Amino acid sequence: MEGNQDIYILGLESSCDDTSAAVMKNGVLLSNITASQEVHRAYGGVVPELASRAHQQNVVPVVDQALKRAGITKEQLSGVAFTRGPGLMGSLLVGVSFAKGFARSLEIPLIDVNHLQGHVMAHFIKSSEDDNSMPPFPFLCLLVSGGNSQIVKVNAYNDMEILGQTIDDAAGEAIDKCSNVMGLGYPGGPIIDKLARKGNPKAFTFSEPHIPELNYSFSGLKTSFLYSLQKWVQDDPDFVEHHKEDLAASLEYTIVDILMKKLKLAVKQTGIKHVGVAGGVSANTGLRNAFHDYAARYGWTIYIPKFSYTTDNAAMIACVGTFKYKDKDFCSIDKPAFSKVTLK
Repeated sequence: MEGNQDIYILGLESSCDDTSAAVMKNGVLLSNITASQEVHRAYGGVVPELASRAHQQNVVPVVDQALKRAGITKEQLSGVAFTRGPGLMGSLLVGVSFAKGFARSLEIPLIDVNHLQGHVMAHFIKSSEDDNSMPPFPFLCLLVSGGNSQIVKVNAYNDMEILGQTIDDAAGEAIDKCSNVMGLGYPGGPIIDKLARKGNPKAFTFSEPHIPELNYSFSGLKTSFLYSLQKWVQDDPDFVEHHKEDLAASLEYTIVDILMKKLKLAVKQTGIKHVGVAGGVSANTGLRNAFHDYAARYGWTIYIPKFSYTTDNAAMIACVGTFKYKDKDFCSIDKPAFSKVTLK
């Protein structure tokens, strides 16, 4: 696939509970299909065994749909990019195994992608050939999801430096757990977001951690929220029902405040004012509003991905795959999936 030939990359994402496939042509997104798993809602969290079984059922139809929506045949593909990790091992193995077999059957290169690198590079997904809305290198990216909270200095697509990260729980996990404690259900992110729009963010105060440098911690906030709630419910058994909007707004405000204070410090230390946000929590309205507020106050140029690129999706995997394909950075078929790692 050299010279002026088009580069078609199939992206596969199966790190948690979404099976996703996407097709990119020369870096422009042609299709992005995701099958979500409703089965976990009843359990208040992702059940790994159920997730991997659902991936097995979904992966072939999802890839088939992605190719059809893109209007190409599998024989036109230049390479197959897949999430190698981090994530749930059972879920990853389904995507990794499919990608290996599919690439080998077509005799095209296999491209492994770090899931976190994919989230950061979601800013480079092009919706059309003249789409130039991506940040310049270097830029800072706040990567916030259910499993990760990191401030990343992005020097190039394959050169990322972690300036700070959570020393315990991630922001998304804290939101989910607090939603669960309130009896509001799972996943907590969209529920808290919706309720917070109607509440008073200053109604309740929860403890904010004092962690050195640019690192985060959310375990203390979870504990503070739990103990406060237990005390209030003792006095009024219907406390949550009477105050859920204010509780959600106050929780969201505290988490966003913790995230933005450290990000502001990172901007000050590096002098880089091009700032992006990525990961599942970047769909949160309060965090998006804070980004616009800080841009206006401190002269930042901000980059906020489309909602469809915030959660786990294959478009971001195909995007990294396109960069790696151009550099001929391919993956040997014997490389295993990995469940835990940061960006390095």
